[in-house]
Amino acid sequence: MNFVEELKWRGMIAEMMPGTEEQLSKELTSAYVGIDPTADSLHIGHLVGVMMLKHLQRAGHRPIALIGGATGMIGDPSMKSAERNLLDEATLRHNQDCIKKQLAKFLDFDSDAPNAAKLVNNYDWMRDYSFLNFIRDIGKHITVNYMMAKDSVKKRLSRDSSVGMSFTEFSYQLLQGYDFMYLYEHEGCRLQMGGSDQWGNITTGTDLIRKMLGGEAFALTCPLITKADGGKFGKTESGNIWLDPEKTSPYKFYQFWLNTSDADAEKYLKIFTTLSQEEIAQLAAEQAEDAGRRPMQKRLADEITTMVHGKEALDAAIEASQILFGKGSVETLHKMDEETFLSVFEGVPTFEVERGKIEAGISLADLLTADAAIFPSKGDLRRNIAGLQINKEKVADKVINAEALLNNKYILVQKGKKNFFIIIAK
Repeated sequence: MNFVEELKWRGMIAEMMPGTEEQLSKELTSAYVGIDPTADSLHIGHLVGVMMLKHLQRAGHRPIALIGGATGMIGDPSMKSAERNLLDEATLRHNQDCIKKQLAKFLDFDSDAPNAAKLVNNYDWMRDYSFLNFIRDIGKHITVNYMMAKDSVKKRLSRDSSVGMSFTEFSYQLLQGYDFMYLYEHEGCRLQMGGSDQWGNITTGTDLIRKMLGGEAFALTCPLITKADGGKFGKTESGNIWLDPEKTSPYKFYQFWLNTSDADAEKYLKIFTTLSQEEIAQLAAEQAEDAGRRPMQKRLADEITTMVHGKEALDAAIEASQILFGKGSVETLHKMDEETFLSVFEGVPTFEVERGKIEAGISLADLLTADAAIFPSKGDLRRNIAGLQINKEKVADKVINAEALLNNKYILVQKGKKNFFIIIAK
């Protein structure tokens, strides 16, 4: 597999320094991507860089994931409007361990192969580097004029002219440049990859390597991912879509990809899966034939959810999805965890009922008319009893008690095919 050719057909190359493809063709090459450790989980915005590393390893090269423990404390001026909070070392190490576990689902860290992946943290080589030594050793090789000419700096200054840019942020590209030089010296790293907004920071590293070590290093960037409608990829009303199942349930994760627009589905299949060109072309043809079946979105959601959460979590997410369409089983509903249950029925009307009433046993008629006004009257309830389900089962008992509580808290009421209500025991 030719790494550059693979990225090209997937639409994952924005800019590439001359000589990069020749270097990759010549020998096993180490390349790195930087990851911000300000949280203890990756989110889907990180996946482009992670997939670049995955394809690199598939092509026989050696991926290095750099946790930006030092640079993450400062913040890249091109990315954020505000500076970041300083992390203490215990938090930093915790975040690093969590991120490595997630990366291990994409990259092989443990084999004896020469291209086994490696995780490094720039805090390890920056924490004891004094400010005086850094500006003496590194700062003198990069002029202010050179730094000011970088797009990341120019954009930040033009965007926040009233606030300006602190020296801390201004120094970011020097630190990132030094990272590249350090990995060049200590890990034989010849290539740095990242988003297209990182081009200036990456080339600062290649210039440092050339000036200070007389070496040659390379840069490759991926286009920033956008949605066809111009919206920001990966952002939802509830915030980031995380890879940690405690932060974003596998069901919500699966639904995010399943709800991809037709205009974006093929692009996302190329970027976020390892499916071949032929497989994606086949899915695109099926989509063109019958868009209502959504074959591209289903395969996209299946592939990424399996990669991140595993086949069991994918199956559970698909089962949960069926509940709303009347295909889900009673067993599925009863084994569903609270977060998934609330995700599936997000936006459904809710009613709070005193827990004591339910635990003591309450008549179905009183529960659904007086305590939870799902039916306007008991007469209306009697007339529509045939289409009523409690927790996906036809009503058999006229008294509801604590045994009906899902997750010891909820009762799902379904009136007809599509009208759902949730009763919450308070």
